[in-house]
Amino acid sequence: MPLIYFLPPLATVLIWSGNMTINQLAVGTIAPSSIAFLRWLLALLVMTPFVLPAVIRHRKEIHRNWPKLALLGLLGMGLWQGLAYVAAETTTATNMGILAAMVPLLTVLLSALILREPPTMGGVLGGVLAFIGVTVLLGRGNPMSLLQLQVAYGDALMVVAAICYALYGVMLKRWAMNLPPWVMLYAQVCFAVLFLLPPYLMGPMTPIDSHNIWLILYAGIPASVITTFLWMRAVSQIGANQSSIFINLMPLCSALIAMAFLGERVSSFHFIGGVLILAGVIMAQTLTRPLVRAEAVGKTRRIQQ
Repeated sequence: MPLIYFLPPLATVLIWSGNMTINQLAVGTIAPSSIAFLRWLLALLVMTPFVLPAVIRHRKEIHRNWPKLALLGLLGMGLWQGLAYVAAETTTATNMGILAAMVPLLTVLLSALILREPPTMGGVLGGVLAFIGVTVLLGRGNPMSLLQLQVAYGDALMVVAAICYALYGVMLKRWAMNLPPWVMLYAQVCFAVLFLLPPYLMGPMTPIDSHNIWLILYAGIPASVITTFLWMRAVSQIGANQSSIFINLMPLCSALIAMAFLGERVSSFHFIGGVLILAGVIMAQTLTRPLVRAEAVGKTRRIQQ
């Protein structure tokens, strides 16, 4: 396979990792509710001239599936990034990158629960290993501190955000719709803008100025529109499974970018927790042999019915 096929997913992960730093730079510069709303409003305005004609052609299918599209917009754009902006106020870009890398593993676990896909050996063992890594990271090297609920608010929000995005991916797979990818994205962004409008109006509404406009531009165009195009291209060229492996680079990329632009330092608990989570994710993606054969699962369902 030509190496050029690996450039789109790699570029996507680099832009996503850079957005973790943008989340940190936004703290004190623009309110989380403002940047969460304005970035998707900007993305919507940029896409409209190109996508609107196709949206009009598929309006009946959109109307038929609007509740599903609304939930996808809430999970994948509203909560995933909205919670990340709030989390940035009380955690680091390094932590955010490490916790965001849990998405592939969480997707495997939620697929087993929601899609009834048989759990794999890697999914179970990797899940345990990654869970240990998360406790090390959230406990700042002391997992026992979690018993006293000593967890940074931002870290807890990032865990919730990662669950939302993993659930978004699972529901996207479950709800196969007869819509082109850009039309689906456009509809979801429309609903995300609607969901994010009330928090934006309730404030604080940060005025756009020379200090925060470039943050909005980066989040609204490269981190929203361009990454979507690159990711869809990656999936079409090398497949969803191989593309998702590149998400494992997010902890490393996020940490390097944060060290360069924010002066963050990587501690031993970052390294230990990150390695355990990364190992768990890789294990879940490579050890794909089902613990229960599909025939046994089907037989169990028939018995239950």
